[in-house]
Amino acid sequence: MKKWFAVIGDPVAQSMSPGMHDYWLQENGIDATYLPIRAKSEKLQSVIESLEMLGCSGWNVTVPHKSDILPFLDRVDEAAEHMGAVNTVVIEEKESLVGYNTDGIGFVRALEETYGNDRKEDEILIIGAGGAAKGIAFALRNAGYGSITFTNRTMANANDLSKRLSNSTCLTIADAQQHLARFGIIIQTTSVGMAYSTEGMPLDPANVAPGTAAIDIIYNPLETKFLETARNKGAKTANGIGMFVHQGALAFEKWTGIRPDTVGMMEQLTQTLEDQYANK
Repeated sequence: MKKWFAVIGDPVAQSMSPGMHDYWLQENGIDATYLPIRAKSEKLQSVIESLEMLGCSGWNVTVPHKSDILPFLDRVDEAAEHMGAVNTVVIEEKESLVGYNTDGIGFVRALEETYGNDRKEDEILIIGAGGAAKGIAFALRNAGYGSITFTNRTMANANDLSKRLSNSTCLTIADAQQHLARFGIIIQTTSVGMAYSTEGMPLDPANVAPGTAAIDIIYNPLETKFLETARNKGAKTANGIGMFVHQGALAFEKWTGIRPDTVGMMEQLTQTLEDQYANK
């Protein structure tokens, strides 16, 4: 029986995961396919049961199911447990469903691929306090990075996240903007600036120091207003393509045992998005 993989979410039609994974499957000579499956929240359990019954070999999970899927899994790894969210399901021994979260590790791989691994002593500012911020902070800490500061529109959420992570603190948006030059790595994790979402910037990077690593995990558009402003102030910027590709590569490796080509995929996806904007 031909293997097949999937991504479940709602909506899911816009996902770039099918094209990415299908390319990797073909590139590595694996006779399999990868399908997008829309799963409404009230039907999540029946969708999972159908995936098992129909012999799905593994699947990715996207919004809004990353947390809701937890009760339907047999176990989850440490990162997923800490984050309270799963983005990859692997079918392991005795058909058990095991949940993983590759988002945070994917971010760290992308960070070090772009900037090297010699910035672990830099102070880090994370903008946002949601699931992405939590996963990235957890992965950075496990990778040996130092002081982390959270800033968020809702300070209660930033405070809660700071309490859960050792050697971390939080600042208001206004204070973070004022003291931005002290941070060597700034990571924007909110949806502000994403295509079809809230316009603008979650924080004004006007005070960023030249040479700062400024990353926005959004990749559509390729350059948000936040990144454009930071770049004009001398920051070294990166979008979310690297994180997206690396989290997908980690899932692919868990399913197949093969680490796919990430550099070529980042170039392909960047070109695809550039073409989309050119044709608008």
